[in-house]
Amino acid sequence: MASQTWRDLKAAVREIKGVAISEVERRIDLAGGGMIAVRSSHQPDNLRGDGLNLAVLDEAAYMEARIWQEIVRPMLATSQGSALFLSTPFGRNWFWDLFRLGMDAEEPDWTAFQFATESSGLIAPEELAAIRRQTSDAVWRSEYLAEFNDDQGQVFRGIRAAIRPLGNPAPLEGHRYVAGVDWGRSVDYTAIAIIDATAGQLVALDRFNKVGWSLQRGRLQALTARWGAQVIWAEANSIGEPNIEALQREGLPVRGFVTTSASKSPLIEALALAIERGYLGLLDDPVLLGELASFSLERLPSGGYRYGARPGQHDDTVMALALAWYAAEHSGALIEFV
Repeated sequence: MASQTWRDLKAAVREIKGVAISEVERRIDLAGGGMIAVRSSHQPDNLRGDGLNLAVLDEAAYMEARIWQEIVRPMLATSQGSALFLSTPFGRNWFWDLFRLGMDAEEPDWTAFQFATESSGLIAPEELAAIRRQTSDAVWRSEYLAEFNDDQGQVFRGIRAAIRPLGNPAPLEGHRYVAGVDWGRSVDYTAIAIIDATAGQLVALDRFNKVGWSLQRGRLQALTARWGAQVIWAEANSIGEPNIEALQREGLPVRGFVTTSASKSPLIEALALAIERGYLGLLDDPVLLGELASFSLERLPSGGYRYGARPGQHDDTVMALALAWYAAEHSGALIEFV
């Protein structure tokens, strides 16, 4: 791969005056002082060196995760340089985590793009049609549609199939609405999910951080009042308890849910079943869908299991949704799905 890129770059600069090409170092020096170098990631530590203004990681999903965090990113730090990650998806690995950052409106330094092979115009439609007939669905979606692997092996399955457009942006008469809240402050986010328990549909999702507790409670009060939430289940651990007490004093129908390893498992499993069986419709929210897809089940040294986000990732919207679904299941009759 590095050899092909090197050949393409040499051909592109061959007619530019003042260019010096070093075959040994695979380096192109420009007359104005700039430099372009091509390196292979086969031996990651050989990439270490002087600072960079721009790094392009081609087929990044197939590289070791530490190449970005431990080697390339420090080389961009002094110049506050940029990075471009190009790749065919390869499972939900570190490249998937970066892609999710680009899909998150709360991460302004990141942007994600996704292009199917068809959009390039380089391959004839009849050739693509022939490839489609002779290719497995998994390979087709990954290699030609640039989609990340399906949710096989993940905690939540059938995520995309569960997306339903929101019919009414306002509460319907006779429907029962419930809410779930997962608290956060600076690093983690506070997430609020509102479910139409009568229709089995997520109707609203709010997510924010770096906001004081009084403003958080006000934001929760406004959203639940708008939808007429009849019950609100909120995480009661640590910071949650004083917020719940304050909301209860203001007359909100808030109940506390203490999250432990014993209580979290049935909470998450109930949500996973609801999504997989089609009992709960989801909004097409990239942060929520990304958190659901990345939510994992970890086997502990003791032999037990633990649900949660992978290190460095968030699961705030997942927990808010799980608490809202818990409220829906424990707050009267739900619509019957057949």
